[in-house]
Amino acid sequence: MAQETEKQAPSTRPAAPARALLPSILPAAAVGVLASLTFVGVSSAAEQLQRVLWGPLPKALGVGPYSVLWMFVMLVATGAAVGLVVWKVPGHAGPDPATTGLNAPVLPLYVLPGLVLAAGLMLAGGPSLGPENPIIAVNVGLVAWLGTRFLPRRPGALWPVLAEAATIGALFGTPVAAALVISEALAGKPMPGLLWDNLFAPLTAGAFGAITTTLVAHPTFDLGLPPLGHPNAKDVLAALVIAPVAALLGMCAVRAFPYVHAAFQRLRHPMLMLPAGGVVLGALAAAGGHLTLFKGLSEVGVLAANPDGWSAGQFATMTVVKLAALLVAASCGFRGGRIFPAVFIGTALGLCAHALVPAVHPSLGVATGVLGILLAITRQGWVSLFTAAVLVASPAIIALLCIASLPAWLLVTGRPQMQLRADGTSIC
Repeated sequence: MAQETEKQAPSTRPAAPARALLPSILPAAAVGVLASLTFVGVSSAAEQLQRVLWGPLPKALGVGPYSVLWMFVMLVATGAAVGLVVWKVPGHAGPDPATTGLNAPVLPLYVLPGLVLAAGLMLAGGPSLGPENPIIAVNVGLVAWLGTRFLPRRPGALWPVLAEAATIGALFGTPVAAALVISEALAGKPMPGLLWDNLFAPLTAGAFGAITTTLVAHPTFDLGLPPLGHPNAKDVLAALVIAPVAALLGMCAVRAFPYVHAAFQRLRHPMLMLPAGGVVLGALAAAGGHLTLFKGLSEVGVLAANPDGWSAGQFATMTVVKLAALLVAASCGFRGGRIFPAVFIGTALGLCAHALVPAVHPSLGVATGVLGILLAITRQGWVSLFTAAVLVASPAIIALLCIASLPAWLLVTGRPQMQLRADGTSIC
């Protein structure tokens, strides 16, 4: 009996000794600093170009910076500029962005300049995409090339993981987001040793990426909304309603994604697909206003600074327009990610709920709206919870978010993701 019990006892994985982990610290730290500087450099250059394109240039031409005419001209021109890069620059700015996510492939070095240029033009020109996917892809390609060249004895599979963790840490300004993403990625894979041993090097890269960004760029995700305070039954009910509604709204875009993508693919050429996307985005900007342009992070701050400054109808319009703009920009070939625009969509939806029912606390509305839309768009549970929580500096909201995530997850799990296979079909 004792022998039988011993056989049935779960096997334990031996922990890695410290001497096995110590050699990874310096390479991981270097990757973190490099990834952060790449992110900050591309973002800063795009912001400088954005200030020129949307400030002195239209004023010199006697046009309002956010007039319907200028928004339309800029979005079409951005489509043409990015289309030219995709068409003519070696590597064609990487693979079809509709087929890529946070887990980026290792691209050849010659592809990276075109991808950086396409991403920078997109960020400055106004399409509703964020920097995360192309920046991760650039860092993965660059770090993989440097790692195999200068430290060939290290496993080749190590460098993409370090680059992804470092870039995510840099993007969010904290290594926690990187640890959550890597933990979720490791959950379905066999791995030697303990989870924390496997997270040691990525967490180091994420920490150095985050601290470098913090020292250089001083990012913040806190929207400055009033804290929630002690939650009550009405707050629980609101959370259980808003998060699933946001998830359903996101799933509508996910369902439409392959069809919109296929419609643009019928144009066959980037100099047709991307300007056509710019035309549609220009029309959407005219309907939703200038706050529905760009990646959405600064615009979220504008909404949060005055949560009662717009009517429920205006918030609803911005929600729908931004979601449609994200869908079009991600389908027609612009190089960018979906997380930052989704944060704007969730914020506008949450403030719409607050405007409709004033008893809904704005912090609760924003956090649960962002949670639901991110679950549908990214299918990253931990990242969705983390992002929703850091937007609102209120510890009391974390329990409500965990509760709200349950029905929202039941709606999205097992259903298509906002990412396509190479043949254009949805990934489930």
